[in-house]
Amino acid sequence: MRTRLALAMLLIATSVAAIDRTSIVGQASVIDGDTIEIHGQRIRLHGIDAPEGRQTCIDARGTTWRCGQKVALTLSDKIARQTVECEPRDRDRWRRVIAICRVAGIDLNGWLVSEGLAVAFRRYSLDYVPQEDAARRSNRGLWAGTFVMPAEWRRTKRWF
Repeated sequence: MRTRLALAMLLIATSVAAIDRTSIVGQASVIDGDTIEIHGQRIRLHGIDAPEGRQTCIDARGTTWRCGQKVALTLSDKIARQTVECEPRDRDRWRRVIAICRVAGIDLNGWLVSEGLAVAFRRYSLDYVPQEDAARRSNRGLWAGTFVMPAEWRRTKRWF
């Protein structure tokens, strides 16, 4: 009896935790530098971390700039009105889909990191470390100046 109960609980837990791997396709709205929305579904870009909307950085000349806002606007410009296709990988603790998203065949996650507009989110994935290394070596985007890693910035800021 206990074995059946344990098996039933395992099946329920597995079905709840399972992610629908069906691609999410459509016009995207940019929420921030690493989150978009398609058909009301929030999608966090897999393997990357971008500056938060209120985050500032310092450029090569020592000037403070609103890097979080700039990254979101740049992503929005890249997507424009094109169709975005996202391949779900997981869900985060806020129940957002975690996905690799493409526009015109371009991996947006990798593009953001390659342009130095986001960093590889090593805590969850090593997929974009080579792109980050190349952006850092070339002083692209955030790497042209100084910035606080987005995860560290979030830890030090109050959200109230």
